[in-house]
Amino acid sequence: MIHRTLSGTIQGVTVYTVEVETNCSDKEVEMGGPVFHVIGLPDAAIRESKERIRSAIWASGLQTPRGNVMVNLAPAAMRKAGALYDLPIALCLIAFKDGLPAQALANTMVVGELGLNGEVRGIVGALPLAMHAKELGLKRMIVPAENAREAAAVEGLAVYGVETLAEAVRLCCHPEQFQPVQVDVRRLFEEAQRSGLDFVDVKGQESAKRALVIAAAGNHNLLMVGSPGVGKSLIANRIPGILPPLTLAEAMEVTKLYSIAGLLPKDGGLMVERPFRAPHHTVSDAGLLGGGKGIPHPGEITLAHRGVLFLDELPEFRRNVLEALRQPLENGEVTVARASGAFVFPCRFMLVAAMNPCPCGYYGAPGNRCRCLPMQVQSYRSRISGPLLDRIDLHVEVPPLPKDTLTAKRSGPSSAQLREQILAARAVQQRRFQGTGILSNADIAGTALDRFCTLTDSARKFLDLALNAKHLSARSYDRILRVARTCADLNGHAEITDAEVSESCQYRVLDQELRPQEDPWG
Repeated sequence: MIHRTLSGTIQGVTVYTVEVETNCSDKEVEMGGPVFHVIGLPDAAIRESKERIRSAIWASGLQTPRGNVMVNLAPAAMRKAGALYDLPIALCLIAFKDGLPAQALANTMVVGELGLNGEVRGIVGALPLAMHAKELGLKRMIVPAENAREAAAVEGLAVYGVETLAEAVRLCCHPEQFQPVQVDVRRLFEEAQRSGLDFVDVKGQESAKRALVIAAAGNHNLLMVGSPGVGKSLIANRIPGILPPLTLAEAMEVTKLYSIAGLLPKDGGLMVERPFRAPHHTVSDAGLLGGGKGIPHPGEITLAHRGVLFLDELPEFRRNVLEALRQPLENGEVTVARASGAFVFPCRFMLVAAMNPCPCGYYGAPGNRCRCLPMQVQSYRSRISGPLLDRIDLHVEVPPLPKDTLTAKRSGPSSAQLREQILAARAVQQRRFQGTGILSNADIAGTALDRFCTLTDSARKFLDLALNAKHLSARSYDRILRVARTCADLNGHAEITDAEVSESCQYRVLDQELRPQEDPWG
């Protein structure tokens, strides 16, 4: 008799069903005793599972079939990886000797790694596996206790967390004695702790704060340029405190990605705050975009999905890494191609970058402190290509603070006050884009620009003059309209005025400064 149950495998961010089927023969091979085979393109961790499973069953006081054991992971043509099949294989084998009810494993997905002593250890990807189980119409899922709260975030699926193999067997034999894990998703959002970093700590830099409010309100990309110590990183680290909260759908997306990457905290549950990722400038292209040996893993840009990716010291990143950002910034997804296939990862994030104006960092600073040669300044700035600059909506200079501002007491708007402005602008966008699939002003494209970015006559004339003077690209023109749309939302205007176009244009000044055509000291 063949025993079966369901499990799953994760390829990139996509989950596929895996049917675990076992067959046992009473006849032993003539030489060498019984054999234990696992087929279906298993990796090394799965091939080693037979030793973990046997030891776990013996340590739990249960029995295994004495004859030959054949385990098939179907579909056979798909590669499988990881130790999450230990528990389903063990339960199927126990069914041969310990008399599990015929329907014990029916309509159930089972995942979990086994220890030699019979404990059930946590796995990665429990949430996407649970989401897939619900899509299949399954009613029950058995997971390690460590992953129970994570998987239980999926409504309509009874999730049972088990700590040992013996407990899993009792669950299959007497399900009425167990209660599924319950997670109050609404309470998780209510108890979410916002970043303790507040914008009231930032002295001066009102122009940078304004640019950041615009960026957060419209989900625009932002580049800050300034000398060391002027507050670029200080400002960037306070961004999470002013961003709108995640919706439930966005929280499920983000938690799914962190679950696959194995970065969820041990207590599980949903990630209810927008992610903030700040990779070091030595990061590789695989670390930033995703990749690795075997099945690719999510990179930093995917882990920043629905949140912020902060790149400090932007020119110090390797050129190939920066250029690889161009397509993800435009499309909101990255494709990692391997011999086994192409894997698509979502990466809709707000890019916030910071850089110095020159190698020493003091070009243009008071006191004539810069000692860089003109060629060094131009070489440093040219590390940021024109196409990449075009994809950054706002370029803002962060100047050194005067002494009276440095010595004054901290004042200015708090993060809570700035967040109110941003939430009001986002609410306007939500009403405007209802039913269009557009989430924010940064996503407006094509004919939607003509529809949603209407200009007053004076604003249109001003924009024509600015385009002739600045010689901006078509992409820069579109981004000026999007930023102006956000400025109008913050100001409560239905139409874009010339003041908002003027403000938007000033954030493209660095297009020319970062691509000097003449002596930068001339």
